[in-house]
Amino acid sequence: MSNENPSIPANFGRARERDLHKVSLPPECLKILQITDTHLYADADSRLLGVNTLNSFRNTIATFRHTGWQPDLVLATGDLVHDASPEGYQRLASLFDEFGCPVYCLPGNHDLPDIMREHLKGERVSCPQVVDHKGWRLVLLDSVLTGRVGGHLAESQLQLLEDALRTHAGPVLISLHHQPVPVGSHWIDDMGLDNADALLERVAAHPQVKGLLWGHVHQIFDTRLDGVRLLGTPSTCVQFTPSVDEFSVDQQQPGFRLLALMPDGEILTEVLRARHLPHGLEVASAGYD
Repeated sequence: MSNENPSIPANFGRARERDLHKVSLPPECLKILQITDTHLYADADSRLLGVNTLNSFRNTIATFRHTGWQPDLVLATGDLVHDASPEGYQRLASLFDEFGCPVYCLPGNHDLPDIMREHLKGERVSCPQVVDHKGWRLVLLDSVLTGRVGGHLAESQLQLLEDALRTHAGPVLISLHHQPVPVGSHWIDDMGLDNADALLERVAAHPQVKGLLWGHVHQIFDTRLDGVRLLGTPSTCVQFTPSVDEFSVDQQQPGFRLLALMPDGEILTEVLRARHLPHGLEVASAGYD
């Protein structure tokens, strides 16, 4: 697969996608809210790089609610609880239930997948691997390697993906935590998906795949790879500065992504941000655990 534009994100800020939350969309389109890298803790007062992640999450979701957008479902794409505590997941499950629609979760490198799946469950909250909505198939992959920051797709995950693609002719959106292509920041690209070629080969062989969606990078990324939309999304807490080689905290507000998956396979999407920087942000920090 060849990147159509490796340096400048393609189609980013297209006029037709501006103010997506204000556009009248056909009822047959699938509306998704993506939130990622919430980094909650067992202790509601805990902070990441000076930011109370629970408060930042709530403030970010308040911005989302202000749009009036009604999603069909929510995708939560990893690093959901920083200390992987049952208490953190239980709190998050309660918050997720408030969306009033299905919330599908996948793990990130700070999550413990078994603990996450045990506690992120409820009337609307779950951790499925394959779900179908309005003609679209959503595949949620687990790219976590226990004890490592970077990601890897086990053979079982690649086979799950192959089976999901082979049995569905309609459009497909694949979600995972770790980025499968470089985003232009050396330090975080060293912690991406280490067998991305295995994923991209399967994507190339199945033209019904219309998008790859991830978290992990704490910044906006939007490009196309042989017609497939590639999307990274800001965190609901701390952001990383784009296009730098070493760890750097960005002075950007937390954010979330809206996606409108159209019946013909087109993906319309928009990133919106909270109104204010989170209180206490430690911009000069050299990193975190």
